[in-house]
Amino acid sequence: MVHDAGDSDARSFYGLEDLITMRHIHNMTKIMLATGMIVAYGYVNEAFYAWYSGNLYEQFMMTNRHDRAHAVRSTGSLIAINACMIQLFWFRSVRDNIVLLFILSLLVNVGMWLERFVIIVTSACTATSCPSSWDMYAPTRWDFGMFTGTIGLFLSLFFLFVRLPARDLDLRGAHARAGGEAEDGGAPRVR
Repeated sequence: MVHDAGDSDARSFYGLEDLITMRHIHNMTKIMLATGMIVAYGYVNEAFYAWYSGNLYEQFMMTNRHDRAHAVRSTGSLIAINACMIQLFWFRSVRDNIVLLFILSLLVNVGMWLERFVIIVTSACTATSCPSSWDMYAPTRWDFGMFTGTIGLFLSLFFLFVRLPARDLDLRGAHARAGGEAEDGGAPRVR
């Protein structure tokens, strides 16, 4: 298979352009668009039902999520990424750009991580009967170390199962040079 000089995505690196076509990539972006719209619908419903129910605890949870300094940044970022940025997938020019799709998919992962962050941190920072939870959360070096370790664990397991292509290897000649079999096809050498 001949590769163009402009091919720089994983499909061309592994020679999978015939297996994973642009049609597959377009369909996956449409799935991401649909699920992003479902998530945005969930955000709107969560805010609406907190307001409409009149339940003080629901309303406190929503105001607590939007009032704290770190919550404003993280909640605003997750809404911007998961609900607004995902709308770029409507445009075919975006769906055709592999590099942009890769960057947007990484941003979607950041948005999903921010959603978990907002749920955990705003739950831990509420004024409960436990005085240790009255302060805002700030990550320490141990938190960053654990986060970095999970990324390292994922990458190490990922590379265990990914087959890197072995290109231009003459295994028979390498085996013969290592002393396994004679170059002329005769019996193996004994040392």
